[in-house]
Amino acid sequence: MKRILVAGGGLIGIRHVRAVIEHPGCMLVGLADPDGSIQIDAPRFASMDEVQDPVDGVIIATPTRLHAEHGILAASRGWNMLIEKPVAASVDDALRLKTAVRQTNVRSLVGHHRRYHTTLQHLKEVIAQGTIGRVINVSLLWAMRKPDSYFEQNWRTSDGSPVMINLVHDIDVLRFVIGEITDVVALPGASIRGSDRIESGAVAIAFENGATGTISFADTAPSPWGFEAGTGENPNIGTTHQDMIWITGTSGAVSFPSMTLWRGKDWGTAAQKDQLTRPEQQRAPLEAQLDHFLDVIDGAPPLIDVEDAARTLEVTSRIEHGLKARTTRARAPA
Repeated sequence: MKRILVAGGGLIGIRHVRAVIEHPGCMLVGLADPDGSIQIDAPRFASMDEVQDPVDGVIIATPTRLHAEHGILAASRGWNMLIEKPVAASVDDALRLKTAVRQTNVRSLVGHHRRYHTTLQHLKEVIAQGTIGRVINVSLLWAMRKPDSYFEQNWRTSDGSPVMINLVHDIDVLRFVIGEITDVVALPGASIRGSDRIESGAVAIAFENGATGTISFADTAPSPWGFEAGTGENPNIGTTHQDMIWITGTSGAVSFPSMTLWRGKDWGTAAQKDQLTRPEQQRAPLEAQLDHFLDVIDGAPPLIDVEDAARTLEVTSRIEHGLKARTTRARAPA
């Protein structure tokens, strides 16, 4: 039985608490969170410093700005860690955390839970096997209208960019399936809600393997297209089962999450449609992630560790900074 501590009692932290309680391979040491009003049937600690019980692993689900600080503290105590995404608030923080993990020899896993979707893993295999030939380009679309209440009287009003909150997942998906991203160019969209916050935009990306792609995103536009809507992974977001990633190659194309395959030769012959098998999702991604974390504690290689997640953060940060820089220039007086 692995002894697991959860740090952070927000929405995702409580989901982790429940997953640990229900898992037959681990026991909950308790919840570390300064908010004493959180009601759970488990030992409570105001901070990780208060924990004196033995801990095999800690799940860090605190606010992003505290990830590096809490991860470094966990490393100093010899605790293996699962850190929610993004791995840190900045690339510098992620590098500090990476150093601490290496120096203490603890094991790390980062909560980019989409990597545990069996259909996404199958898509990665299809691409790696050359089913559509050499990848040429990819298009990704994520668009939804977040409710106004999401931004009321909280930090998201001015700093709730969908890039660091949502698009960081999609960047990790593209790195996981296609390969490393070497260059990005970002263009911001118009402000609909009248704030300084990034709301929408378009991103051109280049991959190390020579492929290119585009990402279009918006949190102001209701649509059926997005990872959450397409896969039905989030109970708070309506499920549409519509594709939101389209990948073309030298021998065909494939779309996700439907896993529709198109085979073709040249423009003189219509591409032929086929349906790839979609593997059944035996365990919810969050549960599969916990299964894997327990294995990582025992020495299994992590699906994504701090160093890997830092590369996702670096690309996402470049997009965010590029969008903000262009927005600032556009608003500057002539």
